[in-house]
Amino acid sequence: MMPSSAKTVHYKNDLRRLTAVIGAALVLFGAVLLAIVAYAGWSANRTAIVRERQLVENALDQSVSSVLDQQKAIAWWDDAVANAQRRPLDLDWVDTNIGLYFYETYGHDEVFIIDSSNQPIYATVNGERSDAAVAYNAHRAMFDQIVREARRGSDETLRRRDRAFSESQGNYSALLGASFGRWAGHIMSVDGEPAVVSTISIVPNLDANLLHGEPHLLLSVVKIDEAFMAQVGGSLLIPDLSLSHETVRDSGILSEAFDADDGTRMGFLNWTPRQPGRSLLLFILPLVVLGVFGAGWLTYLMINRLKRASGDLADREAQSRHQALHDALSGLPNRHHFVEHLQECLDNLVQTRNNGRVVVAYIDVDRFKDVNDTMGHAAGDTLIMGVAKRLQQTLSREDFLSRFGGDEFAVLRCANSADAANELADRLRKAFEESFDVYGQHIKMTASIGIAMSPDHGMSPQELMRHADIALYQGKNQGRDKAMIFCAEMAAEVEQRREIEVQLHAALEARELKLHYQPLISCADGRVTGVEALLRWKHPTQGDISPGVFVPIAEEAGLMPALGAFVIERAFDEAKAWPDLEVSINLSPVQFRHVDLVELLEDLLKKYDINPSRIVFEVTEGVLMESSDRNRQILEQVRSMGFKIALDDFGTGYSSLRYLCDFRFDKIKIDRAFVTGIHERKRAMTIIQSVVTLGRGLGMEIVAEGVETEAEASVMRLVGVTELQGFFFSQAVPAENVAELRGAFERPKAETKPATVADLRAKLLG
Repeated sequence: MMPSSAKTVHYKNDLRRLTAVIGAALVLFGAVLLAIVAYAGWSANRTAIVRERQLVENALDQSVSSVLDQQKAIAWWDDAVANAQRRPLDLDWVDTNIGLYFYETYGHDEVFIIDSSNQPIYATVNGERSDAAVAYNAHRAMFDQIVREARRGSDETLRRRDRAFSESQGNYSALLGASFGRWAGHIMSVDGEPAVVSTISIVPNLDANLLHGEPHLLLSVVKIDEAFMAQVGGSLLIPDLSLSHETVRDSGILSEAFDADDGTRMGFLNWTPRQPGRSLLLFILPLVVLGVFGAGWLTYLMINRLKRASGDLADREAQSRHQALHDALSGLPNRHHFVEHLQECLDNLVQTRNNGRVVVAYIDVDRFKDVNDTMGHAAGDTLIMGVAKRLQQTLSREDFLSRFGGDEFAVLRCANSADAANELADRLRKAFEESFDVYGQHIKMTASIGIAMSPDHGMSPQELMRHADIALYQGKNQGRDKAMIFCAEMAAEVEQRREIEVQLHAALEARELKLHYQPLISCADGRVTGVEALLRWKHPTQGDISPGVFVPIAEEAGLMPALGAFVIERAFDEAKAWPDLEVSINLSPVQFRHVDLVELLEDLLKKYDINPSRIVFEVTEGVLMESSDRNRQILEQVRSMGFKIALDDFGTGYSSLRYLCDFRFDKIKIDRAFVTGIHERKRAMTIIQSVVTLGRGLGMEIVAEGVETEAEASVMRLVGVTELQGFFFSQAVPAENVAELRGAFERPKAETKPATVADLRAKLLG
């Protein structure tokens, strides 16, 4: 192993070499960067100059095409042809429509009409009519050259500037013919000054028969003066574009030679060019120089701080790893850390080959959601921190406590005793014996605990955690506040539940589920006034499966929306057979969360055309407790559609009386827990009398469910209950038996069967 002093020397040598390499790299990089910036600035400026020169040339070319466009407006016109060929010329017409028109409208300095023999027959100079021959002869050589080009085609000695105009005239060839519509346009020297000289044939635009022989020509001279250059510069956003005879030497002004189309030097085009590279050369380049020196200085400082930074980095790495492996709220290890530690314990168990045990316990705080909903999430977080602290105080130092998120915790214990699971369960239950202080309120909480142990219940983290979760699930199903140790029967039960879930889904799709109906008996006359729809499932191999078994499975599997919609639709369909009976249908809280209940009912009303006042939807207090505002709004909508609403299982919740005041129910169903043995319990009798008085005072009907004896029926009638329901009268029967059941309660006393029903009717009727 290298000594520490040697390591230090080696480290310093590495830093020295690193500094030299970085310094050389900075010098090279700085030189290259400076050269790149300087070249980029120069290149940008040069490219801008070339581009602007091309734009000026294009604008001048466009000016020639523009003059030709102006001439075309008059030259290609039937009236122009007729008047140009008339002898003698109608000078007034020609002045008004040609000479003065072009001078005053477009600023053409000289305007000529050339006849078919190429002789001038009309001329205006600066808006004044002039002798055509004299004005033309002043520049005959140049004008003849332009005229010949218009007659015979392009003159190769002159630069062509009318391409844009030529391309735009293609649409006229079919109208005017191949021999019509000739033109030529150039920038030439006129009296030593540059000017646009253009000529165009005078041809008809509609009646070709007007033209006799070779067409006359219209020739214009537009001098390129200061106003002309200002217009060109304005179109190019070059406000100081000008033309001078000599080059301009002012700083920042660019002078470019300007030649006529025959090569004659006309002067110099001057303007202040844009310099996009100026900022690079004047600002960026100095900043780059400062940046290079600054980078060198900073690098020097960074090398000196490298050692300290390495230490800080190690600390931050350790902190990041801690955060990655621990829960932010409680500070406990998280699921990932728990799995890592569990794997280490299992590996150690395999390597040592002793009789040790690895125990995994899942803890789920019971009804934690109620605390969040009633006191807020901040109170829930306070409770979680309190539970974490209590568990840490209760567990031994060797136990590994973790939080999985929400209200779930996990404990890992490595022990040599086979009784470690029971001892851990006792400790965990002890942690919840005392209440928790949350914002000054003492809240008594319980927990469900699931425990699995290796090697008995698996040798991998996945197996142990899954089996502990199964045990926890079993504890919750048995009423919460229980500690369950995993056994094979639990896994079989979970598998059975999964199998029931799959088969229930298939049965729902195949519509194999049925509805049975239990009657509601009127206390007034003993007749059947309504029925309650109860879901039944007869499995092909397992026989009848209780709703108490498959409904909770459906709720956990997310099948309740589809199951509830099936029950409502089937009840609507079968209720058409009993037009004078009410049909009660239970609504699950899940249906309010996952189904557009109002839209479903609207569709079913249209489909089955049923009177909504015959349908009674039964809801429990759970519907009003979960998202109460939204659920109450839905219930109001359902009630406004004409349906009736009944509060089911009244008396089993926490705030039933408040719900009676806040919401209008049509019926109250007293839970069977109050009805059973009522004749022997005076306190229950007092409660029921109060409920009946309150409900009847609010205009509600009172239904007693779970009536199983004649005595219970008699007492319920005496206290003022409206309707009775229970096995004393009948169990739930298939839809096809409802009519027969109803008839049994309609027969005279002598025919009534069974006798117990007849006796009850006699008692109820007095």
